Amino acid sequence: MNAKKNLKMSNQVEEFNAYRAKMNDKILADDNKIIKRIFNIDTNAYKAGHLDVQTKELLGLVASVVLRCDDCIKYHLEGCFKAGVSKEKVMESLSIATLVGGTIVIPHLRRAYEYWEELEKS
Repeated sequence: MNAKKNLKMSNQVEEFNAYRAKMNDKILADDNKIIKRIFNIDTNAYKAGHLDVQTKELLGLVASVVLRCDDCIKYHLEGCFKAGVSKEKVMESLSIATLVGGTIVIPHLRRAYEYWEELEKS
C-alpha cells in the first residue's frame, strides 16, 4: 500500500498537468469565444507588468487558498516554482492566506505544502 501511495505522490505533478492539458484541449476545441477569451485573459494577467511574475503568482496563490480551489493552488504553486519563487516566500504567502482564510483552509495548506514538495522533486 505504501509503495502505491509513494508512486502516486511522485506522479502528482505529471498527473495534474496531463489532466489539465487534456481537458483544456477538449474545452478549447469547442471554439467557444467566451471561454477562449477567459483563458486568454488568465494567461496574459500573469505576465510581467507593473508587478513582476513572482508577485502575481504569489497573489494568485493566496487568492486560490482563500477561495479553497485546489486546482488553482496547484496551478499557482507551479507558476511560483517556474518563476523561481523561494520556498520561504511561498510558505510566508501561504501563512498569510491561512490567516485571511481562517482555519477552514488548513486542509488546502496541507495539500499545497505536499504539492510544493513534489515540485521540488521534479
